[in-house]
Amino acid sequence: MKKPSSLLFEDHFNIPLDYLQKILNISLSRGGDFSEIFLEYKLYNFINMEEDIIKETAESISLGLGIRVLSGEKTGYGYTNNFSFEKIKKAALTASSISSSHERKKTSLLNSVQFSHNFYPVLKSPHKESMEKKISLVKKAYLSARNFDPKIKKVKVSFLDQTQHLTIVNSEGLLISDARPLVRLDCLAVAEKEEKREAGFSGGGGRVGIEYFSNTLTPEEIGQDAAKEALNLLEAVLPPAGEMPVVLAPGHSGVLVHEAVGHLLEADFNRKKTSIFWNKMGKKVANCQVFIFDDPTIPHFRGSYNIDDEGTIPKKTLLIKKGKMTGLLQDRLSAKLMNKPLTGHGRRQDYTCMPIPRMSNTYIDRGEYAPEEIIKSVKKGFYAHKFQGGQVEDSGKFTFSISSGYLLENGRLTAPVKQATLIGTNINILNNIKMIGSDLKFGPQTGTCGKEGQQVPVTDGCPTIKIAKMTVGGQK
Repeated sequence: MKKPSSLLFEDHFNIPLDYLQKILNISLSRGGDFSEIFLEYKLYNFINMEEDIIKETAESISLGLGIRVLSGEKTGYGYTNNFSFEKIKKAALTASSISSSHERKKTSLLNSVQFSHNFYPVLKSPHKESMEKKISLVKKAYLSARNFDPKIKKVKVSFLDQTQHLTIVNSEGLLISDARPLVRLDCLAVAEKEEKREAGFSGGGGRVGIEYFSNTLTPEEIGQDAAKEALNLLEAVLPPAGEMPVVLAPGHSGVLVHEAVGHLLEADFNRKKTSIFWNKMGKKVANCQVFIFDDPTIPHFRGSYNIDDEGTIPKKTLLIKKGKMTGLLQDRLSAKLMNKPLTGHGRRQDYTCMPIPRMSNTYIDRGEYAPEEIIKSVKKGFYAHKFQGGQVEDSGKFTFSISSGYLLENGRLTAPVKQATLIGTNINILNNIKMIGSDLKFGPQTGTCGKEGQQVPVTDGCPTIKIAKMTVGGQK
């Protein structure tokens, strides 16, 4: 396996090291504790098919750098896509404007750091594959959904790939580089019956090469899965309303963990005391069966990375252990202010954005129960299959929309259900978990998480989980 190398830095940015060393010094010329330069070169391709034709293709290349200065709790940031010395110097002075001590901190000499791991080895970088091969994947998924059933009236398939080359240098002497592939193929299928119209969605990908769609998940499977969901929803009923036992499906239900729990365990919300968890470290916040991890090191996952966007080697981080809060997701600024070790969770959308604490691959770990045993334990309740989205407050209160689910009656899944909502408070729900399955799965490799206007790729997961009682919104 070829090791990531600082040659990426030379190949894609062509800026001498002494040039960057000088910029780091300029960025600390007004004082400050720390400075950093984030260089990014990104290749992006997109294909969209609908109405039986390739409707859109797009290709873009972006190149730029961002400069950050930290001074106590303050952050200064400047960026540019012009690599002339004057433009970079201007960005550095913009970032430095937060400090006015004029006590210059000496920057360390840059020293290239290499790492032996690679969480996303691919046979061939996606952007080097031919357009014909990518269009073939799109057409296979499209036709698979379109021809699945006469009631499928509309299909939309999208393919996206990008390769992000990045280099990070900082005033502590760090010089480190990475190259990250990312691929996604997804399908939306719309079914119609009489006056009813429903949509199903499926997709996959990750930090993989095109071979993924031959070896792991085929375009045909993606198209059929979307069509099946749309057809299933045509027969779905509206959910009953009220408090009842709820069983979360494995994989897809991980989005509830991500939104209702994961965000509130990001360090910035806790140091600012806006998260309900800010004073819960070491305290019981969940049933003793609950273990929650965030792991950026899972091979090929969308949320994985060899280094975070501050150049830190990432760590699998235990957030909740046996129901007790044990950790937070840290970036450099929060770790310094909270006097905690780095976990490698400083992430940014691109060079125009400063890094903030973010999730990567977040999940509740497997438990001891067979999923069949969990379902059989419910006499009357609701099975949440796929999530559409939700809203979570800092207080932990949340509302989630369920795109598809099932009634649970006498230990069996019966009628399909649509347009349900789940309502609750995260700590209350975590404590109401009664059974955790042994079938840990992850949701589709298509997820993107938003925070402070920045979008980053993520994955989430969970096994089958029984919650003793939860409010389901539906029909009375």
